[in-house]
Amino acid sequence: MSDPALLLASDLVAILRAEDREVRVLDGVSLALGRGAFADITGPSGSGKTTLLRALARLLPQVTGSLALNSVPAEKIAPSAWRASVALLPQKPAIYAGTVAANLRLPWTLKARHGAHAPADAVLRAALDGVALTDVDLQRDAARLSVGQQARIALLRVLLTGPQVLLLDEPDAALDDASSYAVGVLLREFAQTGGAIARVRHHVSDGLASERYSLCAGALTEVEL
Repeated sequence: MSDPALLLASDLVAILRAEDREVRVLDGVSLALGRGAFADITGPSGSGKTTLLRALARLLPQVTGSLALNSVPAEKIAPSAWRASVALLPQKPAIYAGTVAANLRLPWTLKARHGAHAPADAVLRAALDGVALTDVDLQRDAARLSVGQQARIALLRVLLTGPQVLLLDEPDAALDDASSYAVGVLLREFAQTGGAIARVRHHVSDGLASERYSLCAGALTEVEL
């Protein structure tokens, strides 16, 4: 792993309310993701894996601790700029009414990318082919795709924006084994070009991650591959 880390989290503490009590979901969690890191995060249901990803994406202001990107403290980076570089893909990402192409180009309709050129059809076609969606036409109604196809469209939409870090919450939960592996290979290629990935998953290891961590009882520990 390179030093300094691309994304560095130190002593994250998250105390969330569950019914009538407070639960310390993250208890001093630290994580360093260098360029090229592909880290799987596993743990029991309810152990805080999604909370950790949301904390890394700066979506939980009540979380204490420190974050840095490229050695720059989070408080010196605007939240919108942070999320452009540290992209979170939730377990159930949104697919909007319209064509597959329109869904993939959605980020370029937002104010944050005003004036930027959206990817050409040839780029979108190659991206679809890379995740085993060769049979999906760019003009197809995205709402009529299967859940697994929609999951891959949502992942490609994030990848096409060029983030530095990907935070993925069970990105292959709705995929069959072949599609899951195709997505994993794409993610590994992203890491190999200098990005970093933290991927929450419940599936048996696909052998693609370079690091593995377990989150349990608020603590994050590295596990041998």
